[in-house]
Amino acid sequence: MDTPSINIKIKISPEAVWSALENVKDPEIPVLTVVDMGIIYGVEISATNTCTITMTPTFVGCPAIEIMKNSIHEEVMKLGFDSVEVKVDFENAWTSDRMSEEAKRKLEKFGLAPPAVITGDLTEEQLNNVRCPHCGSTDTTLRSAFGSTLCRAIRFCFNCKQGFEQFKPV
Repeated sequence: MDTPSINIKIKISPEAVWSALENVKDPEIPVLTVVDMGIIYGVEISATNTCTITMTPTFVGCPAIEIMKNSIHEEVMKLGFDSVEVKVDFENAWTSDRMSEEAKRKLEKFGLAPPAVITGDLTEEQLNNVRCPHCGSTDTTLRSAFGSTLCRAIRFCFNCKQGFEQFKPV
């Protein structure tokens, strides 16, 4: 006699999705997750076992958008959803203030100066007050507004005589 199969769907919580997103690394800065970066704007779970994740990239022309979308999709599908959709939101601009304090600590440990917290309009003083991730000195200068990626600038520290990259404040 055949035993009937029972199809039980377990309800997946938004918290479980956020936890899974903690496993998705930023492809350009592998010490950070998409949650650390603050690029995830929303997680919605439908009654049809579909998860929709809304993200916004750090820059509209970010070359890592498709890689992040695919990584998010793969990681969240592991939770057991029937479908996962990753939407890219270009309407709500990302700012570096969305990065967590933990993300900024991780950046510095990785050797990248974290972005300054911007209050009000971005000033030259805020742009120039950058602490060297190697020695902690603020006696630094901008060498190039263009670094290895769109979100980075190249700086030089007069104290330890080392060049370093800074995550640009946006």
